[in-house]
Amino acid sequence: MSRPDLRELPRSSKVLAALFTVLALAAAIALVIQSQSDPVVHTRSQFIAGTPEAGASVSLDTTLYLPAKTPAPAVLLAHGFGGTKADLDGQARTLAQHGYVVLAYTARGFGHSGGLVHLDSPQYEVHDASLLVTYLTTLSQVERKDGKPQIAVAGSSYGGALALLLAGTDKRITAVAADITWNSLAHALFPNATGTVPGVFKKIWAGYLFQAGLGSGQSQAGLGSGQTTSAGEPTTCGRFAADICAAYQYAAQTGRPNAAMLSLLNASSPAEVLSKITAPTLLTQGEQDSLFGLSEADANARGIAANGTPVRVIWRAGGHDSSSTAGSDVTSAMLSWFGAAFGPGIHGTQPFTIDEGAKITSDGQARVRDTIHVDAYPGLGGGTAQARVVPIAGPPQTITAPAGGNPAAITALPILGAALGQLGQFSPGAQLSAIPGQFATFLSAPLSADTEIVGTPTVTLTVTARASADAVLFLALRDVAPDGSQVLPSNLVAPLHLTGLHIGVPQTVAVRLPSISQDVFAGHRLAVTVATTDLGYQLPVDARTYMVALDSGSAALVVPTVTGSIVHVGTPIAWLITGIATALLIGSGVWLLLRRRRLALHADASLATVPIVITDLVKEYGDGYRAVDGVSFRVEAGQVVGLLGPNGAGKTTTLRVLVGLIIPTSGTVHVFGDPVVPGAPVLARIGAFIEGPGFLPHLSGRENLELYWAASGRPDAEADFETALQIAGLGTSVERRVRTYSHGMKQRLGIAQAMLGLPEVLVLDEPTNGLDPPQIAEMREVLQSYAATGRTVVVSSHLLAEVEQTCTHVVMMHKGRLVAAGSVAEIAGAGAMQLAVPDPGEAMWILAAAGITAHTVPARRALEDVFLDLVGDHE
Repeated sequence: MSRPDLRELPRSSKVLAALFTVLALAAAIALVIQSQSDPVVHTRSQFIAGTPEAGASVSLDTTLYLPAKTPAPAVLLAHGFGGTKADLDGQARTLAQHGYVVLAYTARGFGHSGGLVHLDSPQYEVHDASLLVTYLTTLSQVERKDGKPQIAVAGSSYGGALALLLAGTDKRITAVAADITWNSLAHALFPNATGTVPGVFKKIWAGYLFQAGLGSGQSQAGLGSGQTTSAGEPTTCGRFAADICAAYQYAAQTGRPNAAMLSLLNASSPAEVLSKITAPTLLTQGEQDSLFGLSEADANARGIAANGTPVRVIWRAGGHDSSSTAGSDVTSAMLSWFGAAFGPGIHGTQPFTIDEGAKITSDGQARVRDTIHVDAYPGLGGGTAQARVVPIAGPPQTITAPAGGNPAAITALPILGAALGQLGQFSPGAQLSAIPGQFATFLSAPLSADTEIVGTPTVTLTVTARASADAVLFLALRDVAPDGSQVLPSNLVAPLHLTGLHIGVPQTVAVRLPSISQDVFAGHRLAVTVATTDLGYQLPVDARTYMVALDSGSAALVVPTVTGSIVHVGTPIAWLITGIATALLIGSGVWLLLRRRRLALHADASLATVPIVITDLVKEYGDGYRAVDGVSFRVEAGQVVGLLGPNGAGKTTTLRVLVGLIIPTSGTVHVFGDPVVPGAPVLARIGAFIEGPGFLPHLSGRENLELYWAASGRPDAEADFETALQIAGLGTSVERRVRTYSHGMKQRLGIAQAMLGLPEVLVLDEPTNGLDPPQIAEMREVLQSYAATGRTVVVSSHLLAEVEQTCTHVVMMHKGRLVAAGSVAEIAGAGAMQLAVPDPGEAMWILAAAGITAHTVPARRALEDVFLDLVGDHE
């Protein structure tokens, strides 16, 4: 399918397309500047002695990241449960590029580190971290201030708890950053436990985490290659310590913790050491998190602040239920926090930020949520003055719990939380989280104004048990649109275990609903639901019946809110307009530069059917550095051309000129006979992915693709979104905001964007960067199939073996110069040697007599060998 020439578009479409071209140019220039300014990071991997266990030494697998300039402050970086130091590589490199010495390591019991898993035990995991701090203090590259090494600790989830526990036990820590972690592990796994009431066991989450520990692999450096019973047979504990394994098995069988388990969980809880933390602490907590909710961060914040230690709290998008990791926003917040801690210092009351971004509301509309900045953290109650009382109504209702909790409602589950969020948000899918007969509902009148809920809503209910002395219930707050569709905010429910009930006698209970951040719009209703089942939790084995009613003295819902300032307005149009305004300034500079150079660029009718012709291309920068030096080559239709060479060969610069991002010093580039300059109409026939796309982080992957295409002014029918999304291979993640994407996910989405509209020429710079081997193989097939339709693909890469498998033709570059061009077969066969025999005919006869069929084949060498020979000629 050919793409329309911009000159044929309506005037409004041409203006929009031109603006978008300039916007893309601005984004690309910013990316170029960033990529060229990233400092070099040096790494060193080694094993460091950890805490001995059972009389054996234990080694910890570490990688040290050194910035360009030292000495510098250091950061000890810990990973999440079931992970390894490899998960921290991107974050560690970013910190190092910003001037920090970083030590990332694999916790004991995981990956190649030795030892057993003790769940952040002070005796083992926390002591390991202290030993690593000691190692950092011996390095000359670590900065000292008044004789004290400057060392911070950071981590997410399992690593976040480790960071807090270390800060509470090791006074050498200067600053802390803990993301999506727990305060009390007992409360997190058995929520609403009070006194002798055991709480409700999160059996699915606990089972998932236990399985993650079992799959942690075998140690290759010290103790931890598995355990055996007294009979010498392997246990079912993997690399879990025996006491941890026994505690889990008891809970899995009974649904409650025993004294030994509570002792272990409490010892591994930051709650035990918060009063001892004196290092300024940053707490970031995810809003989509049924494992460690906002209440866990609240307890940590209050406990640390009570000692006078500065604490900053940020509620961010994502969490364990959205498969979110410590992404760029968390790292940015960490950099800001550490910069202040290691610089002027952090003192006094710290601000509170709620950053949720784009959000789907109960009416099915995508609305963009502003980032709210509050002068001080208000807690989950929002303050009495800011709490809103919302009357709710509904008659007493009888609800039943089936024996064994089957069938059970589904709200949030490990890993599948995001997918369930999509299925369970709207009717009829909302029935997944509320099974008829198993829940009661109490509704408000339509709200007269928008209400921003921030914290823990509360309501008072009466519960009457019909046949049992206890009750297990699951409470939630839902946003109900005028058409009856509803959303369960972040798919969160609050479990409640009531004991000491007298059959037939109502018991009044003040209920804390899930801690959430949710915009509810005028005209919507709030609904409090009380359910008897939830698949994620341990449920009673016997059938139950309860009567649930509103407390006659207080038939109201108390909703916490906050008042703050908007840090940035997050509407896509606002972002687009701001970007365009900036881009127009840059674009005007490009236009003036073109005029100044007085380039004589003309179309060449003889090249009208040739996709790409580059002639004597030179690009020299202001300091005299010549990135491209006299390069010429030609690309025909149907070819997959690999632009091959090491980093610094000039590949990316050549591609930037090809797609009109930068202006050459001399030489010409023609695409289908038309000269290429920034904004040239012929660029509409090229799809490009150069060093990272300029995605809007607060929009989903799909919304970014749709916005990009809409801005081009072309008909939606020509976009072929489904093909692009299939190529992206992101599944349901395409509906998530891009800010939560990993590098590999952004890479795949960028390639899909380049393929929108099936352009005649596809230009991809290092497209396999960040992809795993199966994805690389899929990408290879996609590119070859794409070219088989008569279109043209140009791919740059420094991976010679991958180019050899993917491409039909190659253009080899070294130090800005062309060293070879031609088909893969021609170049790989050039100069190759064959094994010679005195009498080929006799050799063939001997082989035939042995039953071997022989054929003559051309000699062939690997491209890597050819390239090394050619480079030697051009040094």
